[in-house]
Amino acid sequence: MSQSPRGILVPLITPFTAADTLALDALEQLARDVLDEGAAGLVALGTTGEPSALDPAERAAVVEVCARVCRERGAPLVVGAGGGMRESLRTLAGLAEHPEVVAALAPVPAFVRPGDAGVLAWFEQLAARSPVPVIVYHVPQRTGQWLTAETLCALARLPGIAGVKYATGALDPQAVALLAAAPPDFAVLGGDDAVVSPLLALGAPGAILASAHLATGRFVALADAWRSGDVARARELGHRLAALSAALFAEPNPAVIKGALHALGRIPSPAVRLPLLPASPAGVDRALAALEPLLAPQLSTR
Repeated sequence: MSQSPRGILVPLITPFTAADTLALDALEQLARDVLDEGAAGLVALGTTGEPSALDPAERAAVVEVCARVCRERGAPLVVGAGGGMRESLRTLAGLAEHPEVVAALAPVPAFVRPGDAGVLAWFEQLAARSPVPVIVYHVPQRTGQWLTAETLCALARLPGIAGVKYATGALDPQAVALLAAAPPDFAVLGGDDAVVSPLLALGAPGAILASAHLATGRFVALADAWRSGDVARARELGHRLAALSAALFAEPNPAVIKGALHALGRIPSPAVRLPLLPASPAGVDRALAALEPLLAPQLSTR
């Protein structure tokens, strides 16, 4: 990758038909839509894409669609590569087939809790054998492993590690310390939608945001406003987008996002796969109500 990832990347859902098959046409259109609205790139098979509920052929089909759209648009693609070492390495090896893939998004394996030394050894092995740079997915609520700013900076010094998706659930002191100490070529990307605005204000160069399926252009405008120093504009957008994100994540992700996209006619079904359940009608209504003021013409994207 010629430079660290930056801007707003959208981790795409995997839309299903009412018959529980992949809705690949809808996936392709979603990919085109968010890029048309200014997204800097796409993420395939992130947590939002329900990769653990997909079989290998389905995962390959999702990557193929996203790679084709990114190839046509000249946009970067990041692909999720979770699981154990062998599974992760198989996924990484397959990425060499797609030149559009600029990075892999890899978490610490869930439940293992290997400690800082184990985390460093894990990512050193992944990066050494990956055909593309690796973005560390730091999401301790799911993995059970919390990483300090010191550990993340040690990861940043490893060859082949391009950045971190920082998703601890809060803007915490470790995030502040990391942004102050991280090397300039190590991208600290926001991963918690509701608190992405202050992270951008502190200097994060971008974010991977599931909420950006909706009001994509507003999230792009938020990042642009902080980057250009338009504080008043950034604050206005940040508060409104935080309310949208809170509504979209009020039930297990990506149920509400899928419910809202279906209500808007953008995907053929709101279906998720077990153990997830579809969003409640009230949850979808709250998300659509939070979205409505963001679509007002007077809230220009500038």
